[in-house]
Formats: sequence, C-alpha cells, structure tokens
Amino acid sequence: MTRPTTVLFLCTGNSARSILSEALLNDLGRNEDGSSRFLAWSAGSQPSGQPHPEGLAELEKQGHATALYRSKSWDEFAKVGAPEFDIIVTVCDNAAAEVCPVFFGPGLKVHWPQADPAHIEPLSARQAAFARTYRICKARIEALMALSAKELTDQAEVQAIAKIDI
Repeated sequence: MTRPTTVLFLCTGNSARSILSEALLNDLGRNEDGSSRFLAWSAGSQPSGQPHPEGLAELEKQGHATALYRSKSWDEFAKVGAPEFDIIVTVCDNAAAEVCPVFFGPGLKVHWPQADPAHIEPLSARQAAFARTYRICKARIEALMALSAKELTDQAEVQAIAKIDI
C-alpha cells in the first residue's frame, strides 16, 4: 500500500475555506476499502480561534461530521513530529487584498484563491456564499483526487485546479 498524499490548506484565519477544503478532502479522499488516499489538514497564519458557524453548518448540511474541526495555527505544523506535506494550498483571495500566508516547508505549493464568505451580510447572503464556497471547494477537491500520482507532483497540473469556479 502506498502512503497517502498529504495536503495542508492555508488561509489567514483558518475558519472557513481552508476548513471546508480539509473536511472535503478527508471525507472524499478515501479508497473503497476505507483507507485514505489523501490526508488533509488546515491552518492559518492568524487563526480566528474557531471555525465559522456557517461553514460548519454547510458541512453538516452536506453530510460531513464537524466535531473534530478547529481553527489552528500553522505553528502546530512547524513542530517536531508534525506531518510533512506533499502539497500546500493557499486559499486566500488576493483580489480582495487578503494577505495569504507563505509556508516554507518542502511540499509543492499552489494557490487556489476564493472569496471569503465569512463577512458577507445579511445572513441569507452569507449562507448562500458558504454554499457556493463549498461547491467550489468540492469541485477543486474532486479535480485533485482525479489526478494521477505523477500529476500530483506536477506544479502546473495542481495549480491548474485553481481555474475551477462554479
């Protein structure tokens, strides 16, 4: 059996897009026998302290368990014994002037920007934004999972997934 591909999703606050991506890849990235083809984590350079309630609500609505997800600092992944990542994905939306964290670990680094749904008002618009963000994350995760082992090591192949929008 081969080792799972490890992925770290990074965002500034680690409360929405990165946690949605982590949950999706962990849930969808399983083989038929229940073993993991992918293992995902998420972190932030300035973590908010908790996942956004609307993000958790969208995950639960889509059938994902959410009890284990939390907002965490990327400092956890700089410690001895932390996982080594094959792929590091930043999800901040540079067009919105967000400062995306830079990870200096050894993995392949790509940028899949998305608008942050966390601060949209009113509530109904924020819920719709989280639903759209979930759909984009899911489409991108499915594209990642469809790549061959060789393609998963190709910067251009993994970066091209950022073009997927719903």
